[in-house]
Amino acid sequence: TIIMLNRLPFPRTMANVAIIAGGHHERMDGKGYPYQLNYQQMSIPVRMMAIADVFEALTAADRPYKPGKMLSEALKIMTSMVNDNHLDRELFILFLQSGVWRAYGVAYLQADKVDEVDIEALIDKLGPQNITL
Repeated sequence: TIIMLNRLPFPRTMANVAIIAGGHHERMDGKGYPYQLNYQQMSIPVRMMAIADVFEALTAADRPYKPGKMLSEALKIMTSMVNDNHLDRELFILFLQSGVWRAYGVAYLQADKVDEVDIEALIDKLGPQNITL
């Protein structure tokens, strides 16, 4: 992703596209890839991209190797990922509270995959951000 995007002639206002898109597999604890960046080394857009990427991957219906998950199941998995320091806790809370996940689900998922989600219960299951800085 990074090599391909670095070769595209983006305007100066989009100069960080390769860094943001290429960092979607980084983790808060520095055990991701390709650069093993930790929480402090990642920009907010990179941390946001990681959340969006995981959410899309869990819910996608167009993967030949797996069916898309229900919204509630995807968000439960993501809650565990936050607790395991894969995803940013504060940005995930914002993601949950904003409702963007529901808007995406209604617009792009099969209707039977859009179920009820208890956001407060998910937030209650989040532990403190457990990052060694």
